[in-house]
Order: sequence, then C-alpha cells, then structure tokens
Amino acid sequence: MRWKPDFRRMSPIAQAFGWGFLGVAAFAPFALWPLGIVCWAALYLLLRAAQNKRQAAGIGFFFGLGQFLTGVSWVYVSMHDIGGMPMPLALLATFLFAATLALYPLLAGAGFALCLAGRAGAHASSATRLDSGLFRPLLFAACWLLTEWLRGTLFTGFPWLNLGYTQAPPSPLAGYAPIIGGYGLSFIAAWLGGLGGELWLRLRNNAWHWSSSLNPQSILVAALVIGGVLLHQISWTKAEGPPLKVSLLQGNVPQSMKWQPEQYVQTLITYFQLARNNPATLIVLPETAIPSMLSEAPAEFLQDLQRIGQEQRGNILMGVPTGENAKERSWYANSAVSMGIDPLQIYNKVHLVPFGEITPPGFGWFLKMINMPLPNFRAGEADQPLMQLSHQLIAVNICYEDIFGSAIAQRADESTLMVNMSNTAWFGDSLAQPQHLQIAQVRALENGRPMLRATNTGMTAVIDPQGERQAVLSAFTRSALVASVQGMSGTTPYQRWLNWPIIAVSFAILGWGLFTRRRHTV
Repeated sequence: MRWKPDFRRMSPIAQAFGWGFLGVAAFAPFALWPLGIVCWAALYLLLRAAQNKRQAAGIGFFFGLGQFLTGVSWVYVSMHDIGGMPMPLALLATFLFAATLALYPLLAGAGFALCLAGRAGAHASSATRLDSGLFRPLLFAACWLLTEWLRGTLFTGFPWLNLGYTQAPPSPLAGYAPIIGGYGLSFIAAWLGGLGGELWLRLRNNAWHWSSSLNPQSILVAALVIGGVLLHQISWTKAEGPPLKVSLLQGNVPQSMKWQPEQYVQTLITYFQLARNNPATLIVLPETAIPSMLSEAPAEFLQDLQRIGQEQRGNILMGVPTGENAKERSWYANSAVSMGIDPLQIYNKVHLVPFGEITPPGFGWFLKMINMPLPNFRAGEADQPLMQLSHQLIAVNICYEDIFGSAIAQRADESTLMVNMSNTAWFGDSLAQPQHLQIAQVRALENGRPMLRATNTGMTAVIDPQGERQAVLSAFTRSALVASVQGMSGTTPYQRWLNWPIIAVSFAILGWGLFTRRRHTV
C-alpha cells in the first residue's frame, strides 16, 4: 500500500510554517516570483479558516518563523562561520532573531482575524457582500503591508525579505514600483494572494468547474497583472548627458583575512592592479576596500590611485573608514571617498547596522565574541550633498542602506546615478548576496536610475533603470565589471510621494475593517 500525505490533516500551524519556508523560494537566488503570490494565498486561506484570533496570530507567527529562519539563515553564517561565535550561541541567536521578526506576521494575522471577527452571523448588507471575496483580500494586503512597514521602521528597521522584492523583474508586477515603491509591490502581491485564495475557494465549492471562475476576483487579478505589464513600458526618467564608462572592482578578499596586518599590503596591491588593468571614467571600489583609516593608508598608494583616475579624465570612488584615531578621542565613519580630476568628496554612511557598526548599550560582549574590527562607527548626516564626479550627480549608499527605499529615493531624486558599495564577505556563500542584488533591482525601478553595485565578494552588478540586470560578476571571483552606463534625470511618482500613499490607503482599509466589524457585533 502506497502512502500518500494528507495535508488536510496537518495542523494549521504546521501548514503555516511550511508555506513560510517554501515562500523563501520566491526571493533570489531562486526568484520564483509566482510563489510570492501562491504562498501568501495559502497564508490567506489559513487565516480565513482560523477558529479564533489566537489561532490566527499563531498562524502568522509560524509562517514568519518558517520564512525568516530560512531566508535570513545568513545571520548564522555571519556569526559562526565568519565571526567565530560558538555554534550553540549562534544557533540560539539566529532563532531568536527570526522569532523576533516573526512577531510582525503575527500582528498581521491577528489584525486580519480581529477585523473579520463577528461577521459570520451578521445580516446581509453591502459590507458583508464585500466580505464575500472583494474586501477580505484588500484587508489581508493592508494588514501585511502595515506590519512590513513597522518592521522596516521600528528599532532602526529591518525591511529585508519584504514580499514586494519577490516581484522584481521578470515579474509582470514590477511596473508598479516607480509609482508605489517596494511596499506597494508587497501590497499588490498580498492582494493577489488574497484574491487567488478566494478564487481557489470558489472553484472548490463549484466542483472545479472553470466556468465558475469568471467573477470580480478573476477580473481584478487579470487587471492587476496587465496593469503591471503596461506600466513597465513607461519611462519615467530620461537620459542625461553622454554614457559613462564605469569599472566596478571586486577584490574577493576573505573576511577572515581582510583586517589581518599581513594581508594589508596584498589587499592594496589587489585593488591597485584591478584599477590599473580595468580603466574607466568612474572606477568604484567596494565598502572598506582599504582596511585601515584613510589617514593611515600609504600616501604612495593613494597617489597612484589618483593618477589612474586622472589619466582617464575621471575619478575613483573607494570605500575606506575615515575619522580620528587618538587616545583621548577616537571616532570613525564608514565612508566613500573620491579622488581624481574632481575635488575630493566624502560620503559617510548614515544608517548604521546594529550589532555590526554600532553597539547597543550592554552588548559590547557580543561584538567582542564575533571579532568585529570596528564596532562603533559614527553616523553621517542625513542631508549630505550628492557627489559631483565625471559630470554625474551620484547618490552613494553603503551596504544595507539600500534596503530603505524612501531614504534612497530622497537622495536619488536629483541624482543621475546611484552607487552601492558593499562588503558581503561577512555572509559567506549564503542567500544574502542574491537577496541584496534583488533589493537593488527594486531601488533602480523606484527611482528610474541605474544602480551600480561594487562589492568585495559579490554580487557586483550594473542594474538599468528598468530594474534589469545589465551585467553581473560571478560571486567569489577577483575581477572587474566594465560597462557603459547612461545617467538619467527626472522624478518618478514614488520619489515624489514615497511610501505615504500606500500606507494611508492601508490604514484606511484597516480602519474600515475595524469600523464595520464593530457595527456587525453591536
């Protein structure tokens, strides 16, 4: 007798964990964007069938736990494989981190159930007719969007693995990004998930007769998908000036060796040779490519780099810590520094990584345990000017600053190019690198500008204003990516309004859900 699994007998909690686990395949490197709708449709159905608010909260929590334990597993790699933290502590820290992030899907599930409570016995009305399949998916999308926004805002924010990132190109929904941004993509994908769940129920209840699928839900699904395809054909920005030859350097220096004194000279030689052998008008080195304070770097090396930039009638942009290193008062910033034919310019990273670049009170022991070389950077000012290099206005961001869409959009509004400099060696050969590249695709779409990514170990890339990968270097290779890039100018709708329209709409939907729920229970 052949055994067949019966998923209907699995508890809703177990099903939620499994769907959250599977949903990670919607993100890079797998990029199976339909799963960003299918898995959230499954979550919608589980929440819709929840017996009470407590069970709905549990479903949301375990969906999130499955998602984050898998999708942010690179936290363990960073702490144990690279940082040297003992395995039991690294496993515990990774679990607690994922569990903390899962509190936000818990809130989404609880909020969705709260709004639906008390409706089943209500008399038929226009509101309850909406509940039959049009309003519930909207409510689900609003609850999910608002809790994602909270996750990206509270406690400095961590908007990683947002549902909207699954809809980067080649998803047909990518065309919405220049209008409503990455959070708006999350809303659309969750809405489609809810509509898909309602369609599945309708088909099941009609004995799987496909003729029964022609209804408002299916029309909305088709309209949303077609709308995304049509919007992706619109160019919100226009070419500015002649194309620019760029060279993005990937040194592939292992994190375990990067800050070792015996490796220092070899690192400088690596980047000098890459810059010399791959000339361009703009040469970009990754975050902290120079593993010392700028003031401590050999003068001959800096002069040689500047000479390379000047010979190309261009500039070199490099990542290097800056600041003062004195016994009485030491401070340093994670910086991008330019040199070449234009005056020296500096950008200091604004959004620092908790536990990585800034130490929360009482956690000094944690950073000592993972051997963090520079644990307390000073944040840069939020209103730093754009860099003016090689006749381009460049909005620089460093490492995970590009996961904060509104902050990037505010800087990029008057820029012609965006540049991200990262050192992802901290995360080894994990999901972090392709996930970060996928996030950069959405940033390029939101702003209608190219995004240049220079990284230490991967993934160094050029992304065009349509969010497509123009060119990508293989990870963990020592090489340079040389490409021609067109600067762009103009303002996208997202740059003008940021996240506020989709957040306001979501609050309005949630408010209406709570209002009608109260009316039904009175």
